[in-house]
Amino acid sequence: MQPPTSLTDPTLTVFADASAVISITASARASTICSAIPNRFVVSDVVVSELDSGRSKGRTNAEQLHELINSSLVEVATMGDEAESYFERLVSGSARNTLDDGEAATIACALETGGIPLVDERKARRICNQRYPKLSYGCTVDIFAHTEVKRALGVADLALAVLAALKESRMRVLPHHLDWVINLIGPENAAECTSLPRAVRTHTGD
Repeated sequence: MQPPTSLTDPTLTVFADASAVISITASARASTICSAIPNRFVVSDVVVSELDSGRSKGRTNAEQLHELINSSLVEVATMGDEAESYFERLVSGSARNTLDDGEAATIACALETGGIPLVDERKARRICNQRYPKLSYGCTVDIFAHTEVKRALGVADLALAVLAALKESRMRVLPHHLDWVINLIGPENAAECTSLPRAVRTHTGD
């Protein structure tokens, strides 16, 4: 059974924030995944800079992202005037009601172009719901759960990809995807994934 997904229109551009890029590259199958997705797959130049800043700490996500960009599997977007206006509103204000630069740029680019941002954090999704109720947004698991990704990888390799993203990057899984993820990777593996809710890990590990 496929879980609910926001990626139902292949004509819309998908904008990935840093957490999505980190999880996809952690899967060790990023090229295949990005090739399989029929949508244009785009990151903001702000996200690229965020990941580049992690190079000094030994993180390899930026290097892998640049390989995807050089292979034309991922595009880089620069905010236009409209997106800059959205961006400023998303990063200005109290901590409860503002986002980090990468999330804000991802959402701003999507708002400007009519695309779909991939945002995993609860606060980012809340702000989207409150301020931009007409904006359709997705999450990282939507990418892994896409029928074309399953077709490209096969079920066994897809399970390994999702497990790697959970273990290596602590990929967030939203409630409507939990059953699909657990059925895919198996309860024993799920019990070892600390990014999954404790109740789920405890139950699956019984």
